[in-house]
Amino acid sequence: MISFFLCLAVLIIGYFTYGKFVESTLGPDDRETPAVAINDGVDYVVLPQWKLFLVQLLNIAGLGPIFGALTGAEWGPVVFLWITFGTIFAGAVHDYFSGMLSERNNGDSISEVTGVYLGKGMKNVMRVFAVILLVMVGTVFAVGPAGLLKTLFANNGVTGILVNPVFWLTIILVYYFIATFISVDKVIGRIYPVFGICLIIMAIGVAAGTIIGTAKGEYVMPEIWSNFKNMHPKATPIWSFMFITVACGAISGFHSTQSPIMARCLKSEKQGRFVFYGAMVAEGIIALVWAAAGCAVYGGEKLVEVGGGNATSVYEICTKTMGGIGIVLAMLGVIACPITSGDTAFRSARLTLADWMDLDQAKMSNRLKLCIPVLGVGAILGYGNTLGFIDYSIIWRYFSWTNQTLAMIVLWAASMYLFKNKKNYWVTVVPATFMSAVSATYFLMAPECLGLIPYFKQNTTIAYPGGIIVAILFLVLFLLATKRAKKEN
Repeated sequence: MISFFLCLAVLIIGYFTYGKFVESTLGPDDRETPAVAINDGVDYVVLPQWKLFLVQLLNIAGLGPIFGALTGAEWGPVVFLWITFGTIFAGAVHDYFSGMLSERNNGDSISEVTGVYLGKGMKNVMRVFAVILLVMVGTVFAVGPAGLLKTLFANNGVTGILVNPVFWLTIILVYYFIATFISVDKVIGRIYPVFGICLIIMAIGVAAGTIIGTAKGEYVMPEIWSNFKNMHPKATPIWSFMFITVACGAISGFHSTQSPIMARCLKSEKQGRFVFYGAMVAEGIIALVWAAAGCAVYGGEKLVEVGGGNATSVYEICTKTMGGIGIVLAMLGVIACPITSGDTAFRSARLTLADWMDLDQAKMSNRLKLCIPVLGVGAILGYGNTLGFIDYSIIWRYFSWTNQTLAMIVLWAASMYLFKNKKNYWVTVVPATFMSAVSATYFLMAPECLGLIPYFKQNTTIAYPGGIIVAILFLVLFLLATKRAKKEN
């Protein structure tokens, strides 16, 4: 358990030290925020800091730090290091700058912000990229809970409409439409803090149960220094499969699509570190707890047997570590959490399209013009999967890679912002380069990417040097761009 407590301490200390350094690099001031200057009563609404934090946490968390971290535990306690240092030096940095750069650009969506610093071409790429990603996220977080609700009632002997996944999918999509359409403070601002608190309580309960069980000898939580190796039963490479698998608990590009929602609700720039960097550290702690529980309660081999992080493994861990109350919290976690990520995914898609088309969202008719097609596409994909026409796993697999690639792009955009404003850009250049290597390596050998070709599937001989070359190329291109910009000035 020593490894777990050390990593937990590093995460907390990292918020107060490196988080402060990142904040000082940006330099928040007393300028008027978009929430105050624009305040349209729909998307630009001033919210209290505690609510901003909880809403941001639930926007970015959902099932990510639970399912992803549990699956990451298949590689053993080495996953603790990625969660800890990935959160402090990459994920929280990414979330802070995506939120604050949005705030400094009138709360614009991340695609528009990226275009400001990486050019019009990248802006158009990001617009399409972000909308597709967000619709995929909204879809998988609608289909998943619908299936879980159906299973929950079926396992308890219920029959009729309550065991029909189409019924539950329809209910969820109707809620998504409402949450996407109306003011951010009417639904999201009211119910999210409640679910956010539940997510934190569930993590505390799992941590306490795992620690007590380990102390009693019921579980064995392996230490990093005794198991600093690849413990995956199928020998799946750590680099870069583990780094892609554990996204929301370390770094996730999806977060950059969510941060502008709260960037439009900040009363002061000085709230940014707590809201953005702090929420990501909190998510890292949640991921660390679930990874530790996965290692202790299951172990890599058993986790692979049950399919990694999923409803079954979450249910069993909650039951073993917390007893009866754990069942209630488990159902809340695996049903409510994805729903609260799905609705903001569709909301972010609406905001991205609105910025793209320059549509005033204070007007109800303009919101309808975007809500109907966005939710319509999600409904087609969702019903297609539920009725057996579309494979859910395909949608999810492509989300995993696009998620980390988006994070890479956002970090490069933040680097250019820092350069243009004569600030220390290495704070974002280093994680941007690292994530470039991660994304490129994964693309070169993952089964859903270039690994579709048998020769490239898990071919580390090609993928490892290829990923490094791509990362170096991106770094060189960035440095050449800064050198050219200096000459022009």
